[in-house]
Amino acid sequence: MAMQRAQRLLRIGWVLSLELLLWPANPSRIGAAEAAGAGELSPTQATALVQKRYAARVVRASSSQAGGRHLYVFLLLSPDGKVWTVRLDARTGSEVP
Repeated sequence: MAMQRAQRLLRIGWVLSLELLLWPANPSRIGAAEAAGAGELSPTQATALVQKRYAARVVRASSSQAGGRHLYVFLLLSPDGKVWTVRLDARTGSEVP
């Protein structure tokens, strides 16, 4: 019972996080402005790719720079409750260790 409630709360949090993080009032917050002009994946495209590739829900999304690359960083939640982080190269869509 408690596990189901926790999962329900995580789902609600996921929806709210996705809305707040992927469609912010300031698009540069997660790199959408840069991605649009540089041939990179948009935040929406990157999110869809990660969810499909890992069969998990995005709990949190952000962007960062590492080694001169624009990265999307996702916190994922699997249906069985596993939580992990994936870093995705915004240009190639490949996972970055």
